[in-house]
Amino acid sequence: MSGTDVREVVKEKYGQAALRVKSGGSSCCGASSGIGKGCDPITSNLYDALQAGQVPEEAMLASLGCGNPTALANLNPGEVVLDLGSGGGIDVLLSARRVGPTGKAYGLDMTDEMLSLANENKRKAGAENVEFLKGEIEHIPLPDSSVDVIISNCVINLSVDKGKVLQEAFRVLKPGGRFAVSDIVTRGEISPVIRQSVLLWVGCVAGALDAAEYRDKLAAAGFEQIEIESTRVYRAADARELLSAEGIDADAIAPEVDGKFISAFVRAVKPATTVTQPCCGPACCS
Repeated sequence: MSGTDVREVVKEKYGQAALRVKSGGSSCCGASSGIGKGCDPITSNLYDALQAGQVPEEAMLASLGCGNPTALANLNPGEVVLDLGSGGGIDVLLSARRVGPTGKAYGLDMTDEMLSLANENKRKAGAENVEFLKGEIEHIPLPDSSVDVIISNCVINLSVDKGKVLQEAFRVLKPGGRFAVSDIVTRGEISPVIRQSVLLWVGCVAGALDAAEYRDKLAAAGFEQIEIESTRVYRAADARELLSAEGIDADAIAPEVDGKFISAFVRAVKPATTVTQPCCGPACCS
C-alpha cells in the first residue's frame, strides 16, 4: 500500500469516527462513555473523570488515542502547545486549560470532519486560546521556532514518513522546546503478515516503529534527552475479541503479538543553543 493510499485510509477512518460522534454515537474504536471507556484495549480508560468533566462529551467520545500526553507532559502557563493529529480536540482543550489565557494551544489535523467536530467542541468549551489548523503532520503550517511543546496521541505511528514528521516537529519547536507524545512502539521482530493482521485490530499499531528505531529517528532530527517510557503493554488476550470478529485465529498468532506492542510516552528536547562549526578559513582568527 502506497503512502497516498495509507493517508486516504486514515482520513476515511477518522472522518467516519467524527461523523459517528456528531450523530450521537461514539468513535468506536474510541471512547464509548464520558469517562473514556473504549471498545478496544488501546483507546480505552485513558482519561479520568476529572479530565472528562473539563471538556465537552463529544471531545471525549472522539478520543482515538493510545495514551494521555496531557497528563504526562510538563505544561506551564503562557506556553504555546501544538497537538499533532488533534482529532476531536480533547488533548488541545485540556492543554489550553493548563497553559492558561496567556498561552495558546494549536491542533493540527488533515480530516475535515474531525476539524469541524473540534471547532464545535472549542465553541462548547468556550476556549479562546485554541486554534485548529488543517494540514498534514509531515508539513506543519507554523513558522520555525514558534512552539514550546509538541504533543500527540497515537498519530505519528500512522505516518508513512515518520522521519519527516520528527524533522518538522524539531523545526517548529523553540530552542529548548519539548517533544512529549504518546505513541505505539514495538519491541522484538514482528512479521509483515502479523502486522497486517493486527491492522484489523486497530490501525495505529500497523505502522509502529521499534523503540530503538524511534530513538534513532529522533536523534537524526536533532533531538536530545530522548526517553521512551512504557505506559501499557498489550497481550494477545487484549486483541482476542476484535481479531475474532475479523475472522482471525487469535490463538494462532498469540506468540507473535503477546507483549510486543506497547503504548509509550516519548520525550525529547530540542537543544537550547545551536552548536556552530569552528571556522577554518584564513580570516577566522584575525
